[in-house]
Amino acid sequence: MFRRREAVPFAFVAEADRFRSNVTPPPRERPSTSQLASRTLVGLTVVCGLVGSLLFGLPALESGPAAGHTQQSEASHSR
Repeated sequence: MFRRREAVPFAFVAEADRFRSNVTPPPRERPSTSQLASRTLVGLTVVCGLVGSLLFGLPALESGPAAGHTQQSEASHSR
């Protein structure tokens, strides 16, 4: 009926905060030239895609007489 609870030693948690390892991690590898070039190209592709979608999307978002007025003026010039 009653659960037997075992004492959990929390001393190891306190010791873990103070523990400092004397082993240094290996140095990080520097990216190669091809890796830097590919990361740059991917970044430029993403930025150009966002800018392009903004440029092509803004005319579609325009509303009102200004959008219709430009179409009428183009039609009147072609007559």
